[in-house]
Amino acid sequence: MNRWQAIVFDLDDTLYPERDYALSGFRAVAHWADSRLGIPAGQGYAELRRMFEQGVRGDTFNRWLAAHGVPADGWIEELVQVYRTHIPVLTPFPEVPALLAALRPHYRIGLVSDGYLDVQRQKFAALRLADYFDAVVFSDEWGREAWKPSIFPFVRVAQMLRVEPRRAMYVADNPTKDFLGARRAGLTTVWCRRAHGEYTHLEPPTDEHEPDWSIPSLAAFENILIRLENSA
Repeated sequence: MNRWQAIVFDLDDTLYPERDYALSGFRAVAHWADSRLGIPAGQGYAELRRMFEQGVRGDTFNRWLAAHGVPADGWIEELVQVYRTHIPVLTPFPEVPALLAALRPHYRIGLVSDGYLDVQRQKFAALRLADYFDAVVFSDEWGREAWKPSIFPFVRVAQMLRVEPRRAMYVADNPTKDFLGARRAGLTTVWCRRAHGEYTHLEPPTDEHEPDWSIPSLAAFENILIRLENSA
């Protein structure tokens, strides 16, 4: 009998490259700004992408508008709305569909993801992976207080999967929030620390934030899972 009965995944930068969502959103914003602000779409997208690749986060649109001499007041809210409501074009990491297909006969498969509810739903739909999952928990459905590192989404997904938390494993990418709540809820944790991930450069801020295991990509997950099961 397997030590674990369920494998639960994070979404952003775990199942697909998070940068792809940002770039998809920037394309939508650039096309919108072409007609509203007169900034050519190709130019606007190139500028937004360059800022992202330079590490700009949080105030991207403010800086972009300022560079074009456009007052932020009155436009930022609309740009953010376009970004968050666009229909994203996303593709899973290459190894993900085959991994989920291999795991599904032996484990229940779950998802726990933070972020604005409608945004996360759109991302998940765009990936076309729903058929692999037995339970999906978007923490924002219960409000911001349920976002990680709250233990709530992990307790909830275990309930939905009908497993004890100690029989579930959580695979995610952000050491500042992903593993603390999962460990407190009783799940085993695995850090998918991709070479060029958004949070690869971060370190767990405390011992409690440390994952139980670390892997360089999901391509390595099945092998380490087999070894862990055999050693249990």
